[in-house]
Amino acid sequence: MPHPWTAQAIAPAWPEEPPGAAGRPAVLLRDVFTVGSGVRQAWLRVTALGVYEMQLNGAVVGDHVLAPGWTSYHHRHRYQSFDVTSLVLPGANAWGGHLADGWYRGLLGFNGGRRDLYGPDTGLLAELRIEYTDGNVQTITTDAGWRAAAGPVTAAGLYEGETYDARRELRGWSEPGFDDTQWKPVRQVDFDTSVLFPADSPPVRRIECRSPVAVTTSPTGRTLVDFGQNLVGRLRIRVHGDAGRTVTLRHAEVLEDGELCVHPLRGATATDRYTLRGDTDGEQWEPRFTFHGFRYAEIDNWPGELAPDDVTAVVLHSDMRRTGWFESSDSSLNRLHENVVWGMRGNFLDVPTDCPQRDERLGWSGDIQVFAPTAAFLYDTKDFLRSWLRDLAADQSEDPDRIPPVFSPAIPVNIPVPMPPGNPAMAGWCDAAVIVPWVLYERYGDSQVLRDQYPSMCAWVDAVARIAGPAHLWGEGFQFGDWLDPTASPDDPGGATTSSQLVATAYFAHSARLLARTAEVLGKKDDAQHYHALSEAVRQAFRAHFHTGGGRLTQETQTAYALALGFDLLQGDTERAEAGNRLAALVAEHGHRIGTGFLGTPLVCDALTATGRTDTAYRLLMERSCPSWLYQVDMGATTIWERWDSLLPDGSVNPGEMTSFNHYALGAIADWLHRTVAGLAPAAPGYRRLLVRPLPGGGLTWAKAAHETPYGRAETGWRITGTTLLVDVLVPPRVTALIDLPSMEPTEVGPGRHRFHTPWPGTTR
Repeated sequence: MPHPWTAQAIAPAWPEEPPGAAGRPAVLLRDVFTVGSGVRQAWLRVTALGVYEMQLNGAVVGDHVLAPGWTSYHHRHRYQSFDVTSLVLPGANAWGGHLADGWYRGLLGFNGGRRDLYGPDTGLLAELRIEYTDGNVQTITTDAGWRAAAGPVTAAGLYEGETYDARRELRGWSEPGFDDTQWKPVRQVDFDTSVLFPADSPPVRRIECRSPVAVTTSPTGRTLVDFGQNLVGRLRIRVHGDAGRTVTLRHAEVLEDGELCVHPLRGATATDRYTLRGDTDGEQWEPRFTFHGFRYAEIDNWPGELAPDDVTAVVLHSDMRRTGWFESSDSSLNRLHENVVWGMRGNFLDVPTDCPQRDERLGWSGDIQVFAPTAAFLYDTKDFLRSWLRDLAADQSEDPDRIPPVFSPAIPVNIPVPMPPGNPAMAGWCDAAVIVPWVLYERYGDSQVLRDQYPSMCAWVDAVARIAGPAHLWGEGFQFGDWLDPTASPDDPGGATTSSQLVATAYFAHSARLLARTAEVLGKKDDAQHYHALSEAVRQAFRAHFHTGGGRLTQETQTAYALALGFDLLQGDTERAEAGNRLAALVAEHGHRIGTGFLGTPLVCDALTATGRTDTAYRLLMERSCPSWLYQVDMGATTIWERWDSLLPDGSVNPGEMTSFNHYALGAIADWLHRTVAGLAPAAPGYRRLLVRPLPGGGLTWAKAAHETPYGRAETGWRITGTTLLVDVLVPPRVTALIDLPSMEPTEVGPGRHRFHTPWPGTTR
């Protein structure tokens, strides 16, 4: 167990000015200390009320970005630990930090947002523990003896951008021997260290750098840089010019009429400014305390002509290990999958956000609920999502009815939709409290996540049971429902064709069933029996209210049938087959275009496949007219959009206020690509057993997938050669695989590489 903290949170003692439109300035804090000889090990523990960058003897400590990240600070506040043995020196030493608002005190939320959500003060909290070879221990901490100064970051905000005046740099400020006599005193900031915990999620890092693909001039004469990929991060510039010249960098995801289109950013100005110090050898700069979602940058007041080598895009996200890959014979489908990957990368920046660019960037629970299976295949998200779930449960614990928030970390916001006051129950969003832990158990095989989240899971299902009452139906009043149904108008994103009551009741049955299965895994037999009975009661209520007999429903929508089939709300094979046929007919009647929003989209292809209509699922997947997945690809998308038509067919930007070009929710289709197109799926928790059941179609001639399971690498790949389907499989050690191919009896195989041949076209069982 880590030793107790003795450090004090500190901040400059001077009175602060009110924040300007570009945000508050970052400050510098420093101190000196003396180290004896014979250092065996030195460790730094550090966090901030805000975001920080630490330096020790002139060197930046670690490679984390925007540390300590964003958590539900009043409940859980991360700190980082660094081995700094190589940085401490015998004799005089100096250490210090940049400190900025970040999520703690910066602007967050819609409609102008709010500041100071977690407190009125930023603060730095650091402790350096030095162990000597003779057994002695020296501890140096942030305390009242530190000094503070204004730094070169004159304004910084996550939405606003960063303003940096290089003429204000203080060379050597974090080195011993620097003259800090003009620096100001610090004061202690009240901070409850009991909420501190060691980092439990991968840090945000600089993951890669991308060069421009084009530098052009807009119709109005602006210099535009195109990086060829919608990404999340910031720019690094290399510039030569006179001291005092300010270069301005603006960011956006798309162009409209050849100009930078900033309307989708709403209140986020996403503008960085750099004032040169005038070095004759040139100077390099990258912001520290902001990030942007962009493909394009507009650069103003550049000295001379901008060359492509002068600017680089630095990609930021949580440093998760890549674990999943997919590829096929269709280049558009491959681009779609890449768009899913890039959408995830941009939105997994410490919190699983909905979007990375506008005045929002919140950990919306509905988005991650539908995307979790895809995320867990593509990257090792176990620690990342478990940390987020802990925040969700902590925020949920403050609600008197134990209802999870619709985004976590939870903050007060002015949501631009008519939500009821307080923390209303939202089907599909709050269900993340049950579904995401189950997905992590299914994909990683560790039941501890279920054990940890069990109180939160029960609290949500119990809350819905109280709301629904003995009728076991709920969802009246405002619900997000099948959000951004393609029929929704630009100014009414919740205007879905499927009723919120049908959606909510279906999710109630599903979450109750998953909770019952969770209780079984945890050995809670009475709970399992209770929640199974509850799930069945809700299922029967759904049938009584929304089922008209056979496989037909009262609401003839793709989402209604996808939910009924995906959540097992129908009775028997005959009803399911009829419902599948009706769903296929609805898809065909709509020209094989998508008719689902956030909650129906992840289920529709699986619902078709499970009822023998894989042909229709492929036609839906491969459709190119709007709304469809490949419409976005044909329109030049490099990430998944929030709306099916974020970019309209005429090339103009959808005028709706919710028009993000980087929103991973609709990319949940990738899970179907992995499991059904490539045929690589878990048949037991943690991929302890694989199900290899590829279902070729859509004109594809080959497809393959690979996934780094907890047991090692698994691979599947198939190719159609004439009248033969050739399937290759790699099974990891200690794993078995059920091979279920057309025209073949299912067979079980063990670890190693296997090859199978079967006639094609084949027959499916």
